[in-house]
Amino acid sequence: MNVYETDELLGQYLAFHFGDSHFGVGNYPARCAGVCLELMAGREKKRALDLGCAVGRTSFELGRAFEEVVGLDLSNRFIHAAQTMKSEGAMDYFLRDQGDLGSTASASLEAHNLGNAAARVQFQVADACSLGPEHEDYDLVFAGNLIDRLQDPGAFLQSVHRLLKPGGVLVISSPYTLMEDFTPRANWIGGFELNGEPVTVLDGMRSILAPRFEQMQNPVDIPFVIRETARKYQHTIAELSAWQRRV
Repeated sequence: MNVYETDELLGQYLAFHFGDSHFGVGNYPARCAGVCLELMAGREKKRALDLGCAVGRTSFELGRAFEEVVGLDLSNRFIHAAQTMKSEGAMDYFLRDQGDLGSTASASLEAHNLGNAAARVQFQVADACSLGPEHEDYDLVFAGNLIDRLQDPGAFLQSVHRLLKPGGVLVISSPYTLMEDFTPRANWIGGFELNGEPVTVLDGMRSILAPRFEQMQNPVDIPFVIRETARKYQHTIAELSAWQRRV
């Protein structure tokens, strides 16, 4: 079973995107969007693409400033939830405490002043590695917690320039949790030694993107917390890097 199509993950991600923060760690999807908007200061903000958008918070946040935002995810359940948030403005979900115990919670756009942004956002089920010509000429492409869930991240990075206008901005955020369930070891772009030297995923991204992109700034750490139950949480630190497509 694909865990990203289960009620359990849907509830966790609605809470992750729209619920309370925990242990003093801010909202990750909103923070990622904030960094993107900082990077886009003074630049044209017509079209943005949110790859691996899950239930949509980053897409909605980008909709505060962009004329059009497209959120794509491979999970039908996540996209249906994001579309419900767009059309209804709110969605109930189950917040598990322990075992079968828990309570109903509600995700709301108005609670985060995102109601007006919804009209500029659309969501679609799609594979980030198989996008057609309709997905071109974006000013910004954001890939959040995506790169380490791809079958072939190298192939994605080699072709991602096609999604952007010349001068467009690519932002990638990931904790680099390399898992062979998602990415065969032969397709890893980092996380190993080569000729006795360590190669990180960031090293791999630099190497693959170098012909068409330049790195805009030093990477920044963005922590996040996902609540699984009342007594179990995932505390993770993603690294966010930004790249500008050469003209």
